Amino acid sequence: MKNDQGGLLRLGIRVKALRRGEKLTQKDMADRLDISPSYLNLIEHGRRPLSAALLIKLSRIFHVDLSTFTADDDGRTVDDLMEVFADPLFDHDALTSHDVREFAQHAPNVARAVLALYDALRAARESSVALSSQVTDAQEGSSLDRSRLPSEEVSELIQRNRNYFHELELGAEALWRDGHLDTQDMFRCLVSYLEQRLGMSVKVMKVSAMQGAVRRFDPVKRVVMLSEVLAPRSRNFQLAHQIGLLTQGSALDRLADDPRLSTDESRALCRVALGNYFAGAVIMPYQPFHEAANAERYDVELLGHRFRASFEQVCHRLTTMQRPGAEGVPFHFLRVDIAGNISKRFSHSGIRFARFSGVCPRWNVFAAFLSPGNIRTQLSQMPDGTRYFCIARTESKARRGFHQPYTMHAMTIGCEVKHAKKLVYTDGMDLESVDTAVPVGVTCRLCERMDCEQRAVPPLQHPLRVNENIRGLSFYAPVLESRARPDDEP
Repeated sequence: MKNDQGGLLRLGIRVKALRRGEKLTQKDMADRLDISPSYLNLIEHGRRPLSAALLIKLSRIFHVDLSTFTADDDGRTVDDLMEVFADPLFDHDALTSHDVREFAQHAPNVARAVLALYDALRAARESSVALSSQVTDAQEGSSLDRSRLPSEEVSELIQRNRNYFHELELGAEALWRDGHLDTQDMFRCLVSYLEQRLGMSVKVMKVSAMQGAVRRFDPVKRVVMLSEVLAPRSRNFQLAHQIGLLTQGSALDRLADDPRLSTDESRALCRVALGNYFAGAVIMPYQPFHEAANAERYDVELLGHRFRASFEQVCHRLTTMQRPGAEGVPFHFLRVDIAGNISKRFSHSGIRFARFSGVCPRWNVFAAFLSPGNIRTQLSQMPDGTRYFCIARTESKARRGFHQPYTMHAMTIGCEVKHAKKLVYTDGMDLESVDTAVPVGVTCRLCERMDCEQRAVPPLQHPLRVNENIRGLSFYAPVLESRARPDDEP
């Protein structure tokens, strides 16, 4: 009953926050919802449930996404706040996870403001380091305002929409019908659509003529130019992306007109990300891809061969299988470079990614760099006991010539262990064995595991104690005072 009451209270708090955001009294909102003010008051204080019919009415009248009233956003906010308060700045405040959860539930808008403030603090720290470096090197300064990174805002928009954009899916299906697309001859079909339907021509250009780009569009000459170094699958993807920009403009504008995208750069990046989404939906159309994924038990490499797509493109597409009534396995996805920088992330599995600090080095996405091109599997367990099954593999971008740098990323895709049997990669594995699960965490400051040899910083929950005469598994791992005697040598 306690959990039910907590859920009612969270929903009530969100209804109250919505009402205050609309600057309405309880009577005003109650009149719009056709309920009594006293009943609305009970809902806001967690004493009455928010029925499905009333929830739909709230969504329709106030134009809010139903996902606004789900608990997942609460969980992400709490985890992000825990990461914020793990900063050494707050070491003396002794905040507990209960304190943070209460704060996030009772003041969600203030909690989001704290996250934005901490974003700005981190940006100011990085800017001061960059400025100091520039002054030292006698270089001219540049704009150092990074208070809200566009990539962060776009990632959050994708997460809020559960990485599924129905309007773009419908646009991709319309392109298949109107362009008579064929997976076996995709490039010719896309070129034909551009020429006959949009009056565009397509040219494959030399690297020197592209000036570092892999795709260029000249709206005056109505020419789409592709670099000669693009693999066939990448040429298809780039043409589909350009068609999306040309035909889905109104949908892209509506989606990018999100109030939480705070800058023109964020909105522009959002359009690019959604253009990529559209291209993936064209190359891997929803229903055929969903059916193939289930039939082949999510064999990523096999799906890549069938749909002429890269490993990364297939992994990303698998995370978008969220059409109501035709959902796929709820995956998370992460892409990192060899230095550990996260360039793409999405979680539908429930796993949390570090927002402000480094990722746990025990994740198999990092081990993938040790055997490039090979799939590595991992059964892992988080500190709260939740277990996940993940696969990881590297993928390299085609080099543009001998003198060009070699670029490699590692991708991981995974799900909760209860879905793992649907994946071909679990054949022969004992998914029930707790002993074979690798203990992992989100980030060192939030992880309570004290027996980790790869711990980089002390955990938030334990103060740092140093004994110069004793060395543990890591510098930050506590050890008991030794009872060993010198004559106990092996």
